[in-house]
Amino acid sequence: MYPVRYNATLMAKKQPKDKSESAPKSIQNRKAYHEYEIIDTFEAGLVLAGSEVKSVFHGRANLTDAYCKVTNGEAWLINADIEPYENASFDKTERRRDRKLLLHKREIDQIDRKSKEKGFTIVALKIYFKNRKAKVEIGLARGKSHYDKREALAKKDERRELERMRSLRRP
Repeated sequence: MYPVRYNATLMAKKQPKDKSESAPKSIQNRKAYHEYEIIDTFEAGLVLAGSEVKSVFHGRANLTDAYCKVTNGEAWLINADIEPYENASFDKTERRRDRKLLLHKREIDQIDRKSKEKGFTIVALKIYFKNRKAKVEIGLARGKSHYDKREALAKKDERRELERMRSLRRP
């Protein structure tokens, strides 16, 4: 009988993966929730250039001034700021270029019809990855008035104070 030989690669233990590299970042537009009352939300695919995908994956994007517009039956994300990927060799794109959104025709018609009503706009709320595809959550929104914003801040402060009191009471 010959001695059994073990393959060193099969015997080696698998190294744990770094969680920070494998989990993509979610980019949120917190200002939109303060400035607008969100009526309805939609999930849309986002058309990105090759190096933009890496930048979004690493969380290097900003949705603060981003909004959506429907032109010629197509939805577009306007004014979203995606930093160029520093290790990209040739694919340098503009930071704030218009990016196409992928939606069903009936969803585009519904969004377009509702956005034409007085006081409504379409804002970008969040960019995230789902099944290895970049997605954008857009919201049909109505602008808040100044007193609504103050009321929302007062409720948030009250809720925060109650949570603080509860945590102090616990032994």
